[in-house]
Order: sequence, then C-alpha cells, then structure tokens
Amino acid sequence: MSEIGVWITALTTLAIYSFLYRDNPFYKAAEYLLIGLTVGYSLVISVKTVLWPGLVLPLVGGDLAKIIPLVLGGLMIIRLVPKLTVWSRIPLAVIVGAGAGVSIPAMLKARILQQMGATVGHVASLNGIIMLVGVIATVMYFYFSREQKGILQPVAKIGTWYMMIFFGATFGYTVMSRVSLLIGRMEFLLGDWLHLLGG
Repeated sequence: MSEIGVWITALTTLAIYSFLYRDNPFYKAAEYLLIGLTVGYSLVISVKTVLWPGLVLPLVGGDLAKIIPLVLGGLMIIRLVPKLTVWSRIPLAVIVGAGAGVSIPAMLKARILQQMGATVGHVASLNGIIMLVGVIATVMYFYFSREQKGILQPVAKIGTWYMMIFFGATFGYTVMSRVSLLIGRMEFLLGDWLHLLGG
C-alpha cells in the first residue's frame, strides 16, 4: 500500500473509532464515505457482472426472452411514480413466489431434515446423547400448549441451561472475533502507519 493509502486508511480508522468518545463530524464523514463507496462499488459490480452480460448483450444479440426480466425490472423502478406504484407489486410477487418456491424445500432439507438426521444419527456416542437431550429439552422449553408442570418442568429447566450455554458460547465467539478485528486495526495503526512495531 502506498504512503498516501496508509494515511487515508489510518485517518478513516481513527474517524470511525472516534465514535467511542461521542458522535462527531469525523465519524459521520467516515460513515457517509463508507456507505457511498459501498453503494457505488455495488452498483458498478452489478452493472458489469449482471446487467451488461446478462441483459444488455443478450438483448442486442437477439435473445427476446430477456425482455421479460427487463419489463419486470422496469416495473420495480416504476414504484418511484406514486400513481403507478400498484404495478410494482407484479415483480415483487414474482420474486417472493420464486424465492419461496426455491428456498422452502432447501430450508426444509437443510434446517430440519439434516438437523434431525444429525441429532439422532450419533445416539450411540456420549456426544450424540448430550445433543439429543439438549434438543428435546430445548423443544420442551418452547412447548406452550401445556403448563410446565410435572415432568415438563425439569426438562424445560434443562433446556434453559442448554440455551444459556449456547448464548454464552455465541457471545464469547462474537467478542473474540471483534477483539481480533481490533487487534488487526491496532497492528495496522501502530505498525504500518506509525512504525512503532518491530518486524
């Protein structure tokens, strides 16, 4: 990275971290810069990798089937005209319908069937038994059709403990990942920018 690039990166990093003190113009400027660059970059990538090769070039080449996505895309943009907003519901319905048709079977397989198979598939091992008990106890915690009395009460309590362990592990992982990012930024600021770190 060039010296100018290092300075720009360091100053924008400090501007972002200035929010730790309080909301200020430096943070706002860095935030707007990040959002603007992200939107601009995404727009250019979308045009170069999707619209141009997937729509414009095929239409120029005579592929008339591409008129359908062109019309649907135009109907999405027509939402900006208040009187014609009702027409934008057509492409939204197509997106929701196609998305549901593709995602529901995939999610059913990935989030239910494979999870069930993984839960009951390793019951012969101690880990499998612990996992099966955790799944049953956690499901019993969320079983609200009957009052949690009798056998349901201790099972739901075990489910609560499983969830607390899960939330604690997730929180610890999140903190560790954020600390890792902070260490990377500090190494950049103290090493690449200020040259205070050896090596």
